[in-house]
Amino acid sequence: MPDPRPGAPSLAAALPAPRTDARADAAAQSSPDASALPGPRTDARADAAAQSSPDASALPGPRTEARPGPDAQSSPDAALPGPRAEARPGSGAKARPGFGADAQPGPGPDARPGTEARPEADARPGPHPARRDRHRHRHRLVKVVALCAATAAGGMLVLRGNEVLAGLGSPASPDAGPLAAAAATHENPDPGRVLQIVAHPDDDLYFMNPDLRYSITAGHPVTSVYLTSGEADGINAGAAKTASTAPNKPAYAEARQNGIRAAYAKMATGDRRSAWKRTVIPTDGGGRAELDVLVARPEVNLVWLQMREAGNVYADRPDSLHGLWDGRVERLESVLASGTPVRQPYTYTREQVVRTLLGVLERYRPTTVRLQDPTPGRHAGTRRYTDHQDHMYGARFAQAALAAYAKEVKDRPHFAVQNYLGYLNGSLPSSLDPVEAGEKLDILDTYAWLDQSDHCGSEAGCGDLKVADHPAGNNWTRSINYARGTSTSWLTSDRDHGLWAFKVLDGQVAVWHRAGLIGAWSGPRLLPGTGMDPGISTATLPDGRIAAFAARTSFGARPADYTREVVMAVQRAPGSGEFGPWESLGTPETADEEWTSDISAPAVSVDGAGQPAVYVRDGAHTLRGRVRAADGGWGPWLRLGGDGLTGNPVTAVDGAGRRVVLAGTARTVVAWAQPRPGAPLGPVTGTGLPDAALPLTAQGGPTGVRLWFRKPGSGNVRTALVTAGGGLRVSGLTDLGGLSGFGAVTASGHLLAGRAAGGQLGSEVGPGRPWERSPLMFVGSPSSTTTGRNTVSLAVVGLDARLYVTSSQDSPDAYLAPWQPVGPRNTGP
Repeated sequence: MPDPRPGAPSLAAALPAPRTDARADAAAQSSPDASALPGPRTDARADAAAQSSPDASALPGPRTEARPGPDAQSSPDAALPGPRAEARPGSGAKARPGFGADAQPGPGPDARPGTEARPEADARPGPHPARRDRHRHRHRLVKVVALCAATAAGGMLVLRGNEVLAGLGSPASPDAGPLAAAAATHENPDPGRVLQIVAHPDDDLYFMNPDLRYSITAGHPVTSVYLTSGEADGINAGAAKTASTAPNKPAYAEARQNGIRAAYAKMATGDRRSAWKRTVIPTDGGGRAELDVLVARPEVNLVWLQMREAGNVYADRPDSLHGLWDGRVERLESVLASGTPVRQPYTYTREQVVRTLLGVLERYRPTTVRLQDPTPGRHAGTRRYTDHQDHMYGARFAQAALAAYAKEVKDRPHFAVQNYLGYLNGSLPSSLDPVEAGEKLDILDTYAWLDQSDHCGSEAGCGDLKVADHPAGNNWTRSINYARGTSTSWLTSDRDHGLWAFKVLDGQVAVWHRAGLIGAWSGPRLLPGTGMDPGISTATLPDGRIAAFAARTSFGARPADYTREVVMAVQRAPGSGEFGPWESLGTPETADEEWTSDISAPAVSVDGAGQPAVYVRDGAHTLRGRVRAADGGWGPWLRLGGDGLTGNPVTAVDGAGRRVVLAGTARTVVAWAQPRPGAPLGPVTGTGLPDAALPLTAQGGPTGVRLWFRKPGSGNVRTALVTAGGGLRVSGLTDLGGLSGFGAVTASGHLLAGRAAGGQLGSEVGPGRPWERSPLMFVGSPSSTTTGRNTVSLAVVGLDARLYVTSSQDSPDAYLAPWQPVGPRNTGP
């Protein structure tokens, strides 16, 4: 559909006109304590050199270059920098709607014969004229919105205001300009260490890219662990030559390894032929693994465990990770690739697989661990898994290994976990813009060995010719989606203007706290209780106490006892650093076998009557909820309807205290609303909105609940206002443009933040100004909150599993202070 703009006829016909109610905080004055925060700049172009800040823990200000590329910060022993990513200039943007007077209007099965055929993908993106056009206009002025970015595991952090922010960073003197912050000398952030665990060769390329490419390009240590050989039926050929090609499972496994090595070498050095050193290492499970180290970039490693794959997406195959997990086979044998230096076959028990992965974790000491989705769910009609069974059970083995690592290994750094959707990406709105999708497809082309030139010198072949028929898969190269960790309410403030941050580290909820508006930060402190899944939502109760909500995974004594449930912990008193024990709110699921424990992360809000409620999407893709009564007890899990819901629901409260809940489907967004505070939710209601790339964000305000989401296939940020008075209505759908990107956005006051494409932190802050960037990268979603009446705070957790925070006055011409890391570097006890 055409790109909607405020006032466009297509939108006006579908939605009511936007509201222009007066903003509640528009006239707010700065509090005395706010003087410590940066205010509006008086000279947007000043270039005086700034004196170094006495706080050496602050991150450097943005660096300025005519054409940005990722910081190629390799480890000290890296021989070559990674390739530079294409940077995208921002598009022209409309004024961001607010709440006040300044407001402006099913995935298919696997493609390998002998398993299930992957469905044919849409036409592959061709050349990228958009990239050339964007470079032509990279100095385009965004007159009404400033962009500031903090680089994510998957991209940049984009910051937007109602007016151009005069600059980034906090100069030593109030008269210093934006370039002065860049001149200051501060501590560089630790890039962290990334470990990925996937079931098959190519799972990382399809489902963890572009996050993977961003990390490699930035020079971060990256290790990918492949559980199975991915041998399938052993036929390395496309559909046309399958019948005439003899099966050879060890050779096909070697061809897939060669394709992976070529793809990683291209991402790291630009040359798919770049050499690898292949060796054998013992595993803690009693077997052997192949370890490949990229000679030119030795921080890039591949670990091949070479276990047997299931050979089918969902059919019963006892000799598989699924069968081993469920106890239907005692051991799972290896399938060694023909060219591997590992010569002795081996078998693993369930416990030995866990110990093997634990040993890999001890070897690499990661600070970010990327996994597939351990609870992908089932298709409602066929009851088949929505993802490959190897993906699901491989992720469960990884979960068990991480739990053992957190419990048994004390001399290690903290780690964060990021889970990724698999096959389901093919049936969701595309989350990547054409340039990013093209870059992702280019890497799959390398893996698939499209040109069939003998660049690797292997008789087995230099790539996966099964994939060569359709390298895009089932639209998988057009998307990346996080299965967990998309909440943007994990940073919150208290009545004393203090800040509280809640993220999952080491399988426990970590808490950071800043006392008052300018107090010192403390943390992370891990709350008792393990098994916490990524993604924390918070709510402030009527008495001022903060409640944290999470989903918790328990393994149980038997495989069938694997469960996920919603839990909550509440401050013992307002402002207290002590929290009560985790209280289980249960789950709407009856058993893991029914829907694979596929519940979403909890969404929570407190309505104007002081009544908390928690909502999840269940495995049947409907909305379920529990409401807390005045006596403190929780009611039953209610069935609230909806059909085909995807991702995580979101909820917020409008100015009248009415609760609104929103959830996405593959085609639109649906909503529920209270007619009045304290009342039950009304029925599910269509919003008339177009499809939205996941995830959604909801922000309460005096005139309604503002919804934020991404335009599919673009990454542009969109917003609309949802009102509940006199019936649920949606108005003012607006496309804000931006720097493309994917993932959740967070909004507070004048600030809007979210990932952008390109793998670097960037911003455009004035006419003719070069792009500015910072090396900070983060995991999960950003979070922001207003503090008092005139301050906005923003936080991310870096790939080093360390909290980073910044603040700004809530003013359209304010700017952000330098990012501040909280606590010591994350290198372990």
